[in-house]
Amino acid sequence: MEIQSMEELIEACKREQRTIGEVMLMMEVKKSGKGEETIISMMEERLIKMKEAVDTGIKDASTAPSGISGGDAVKMYDYINQGKTLSGNYISDAMTFSLATSESNARMGVIVATPTAGAAGILPGVLFSLHKNEGASYKDLVMGLFTASMLGYVIANRSFISGAAGGCQAEVGSATAMAAGTIVELKGGTPKQAVNATAIAMKSLLGLVCDPVAGLVEVPCIKRNVIGTSIAFSAADLALAGIESRIPCDEVIEAMYKVGKEMPRTLRETALGGLAMTETGKKVKEQLFHKKPQSEVYL
Repeated sequence: MEIQSMEELIEACKREQRTIGEVMLMMEVKKSGKGEETIISMMEERLIKMKEAVDTGIKDASTAPSGISGGDAVKMYDYINQGKTLSGNYISDAMTFSLATSESNARMGVIVATPTAGAAGILPGVLFSLHKNEGASYKDLVMGLFTASMLGYVIANRSFISGAAGGCQAEVGSATAMAAGTIVELKGGTPKQAVNATAIAMKSLLGLVCDPVAGLVEVPCIKRNVIGTSIAFSAADLALAGIESRIPCDEVIEAMYKVGKEMPRTLRETALGGLAMTETGKKVKEQLFHKKPQSEVYL
């Protein structure tokens, strides 16, 4: 079984009478030659690493080696505990857990690239928010990772998932789309609804540029991860309500690819445009490169 498009994915789910996550697991068993239990166990290990990054991040208020990020997850965690949030528990917790993961990454901690390190905060944020607020079990979350993997597999093979190739729309956009579809499946939605959520989320971030300040995956990347979690929940709610994307998901992915190809090099992770070239962005870069040799700056 080889899935080439979201349309084929929906058909495969109907034919096999399985969820998107289950189809991904079947495909991985066939491609890898490994047993189902082995593959599930490997995915469990990745979920645990995600949880460790979250748990570390919500307690660690230290600054990253660059000096330009760190401590925001602790602030958000404390803010939530004061009962002041406007977003509701699901989104507020997802934002906090996303911050925690992305800041752990900036501190050179271990994270799981989903689909990239620069977008690694979105899926853990969403999953562990569902775990906290919905009571989703670790078994559910593991299957959610298979769902996200299947959606990401199609996106990656039809377009791209890196900021260098297609801008942040390809990185945070893809991660948000994967998370939106995963939420729908974990909430009991149909494969078609999950794919619609994927399309809606991706459309919402179409054209987003990749402009990391000083070439570091911190500003504005970390906060874009955070905002991605709220978009994922919004897209999932729309799809679960029965609202469909007017543009089919496969065409949205194709549009993302074309937009990325047309995007100027300065806006594709080169740190030569956008926020990286603001007055403050340039000052941050000068300070970092003045403080330590270029070879020691993490690009």
